[in-house]
Amino acid sequence: MPRYMVEHNFSLSPYVPPHEDGAKVSRTAVGGNATEGVIWVGSYVSVDYTKTICIYIAPTIDAIRRFAARNNLPVDEITELRVIEPFTYR
Repeated sequence: MPRYMVEHNFSLSPYVPPHEDGAKVSRTAVGGNATEGVIWVGSYVSVDYTKTICIYIAPTIDAIRRFAARNNLPVDEITELRVIEPFTYR
């Protein structure tokens, strides 16, 4: 399945605390994504908490847009990615 980088811009990014409350938020997001066949690989947040860059594996860009709309996430840009890994160049 294709891999995508999704840019989300916020006035203030949602904070996911590193304890049980954060784990609940993450489980809810993962469960919601699964209904569209979207796998959340990971995210990066800017130091001012106004932008996140998220990596997803998904069947289509439309699947990403549907799960984002359901979770009230802004989608500013979606870029399909190709994976290049160090062991590729032996």
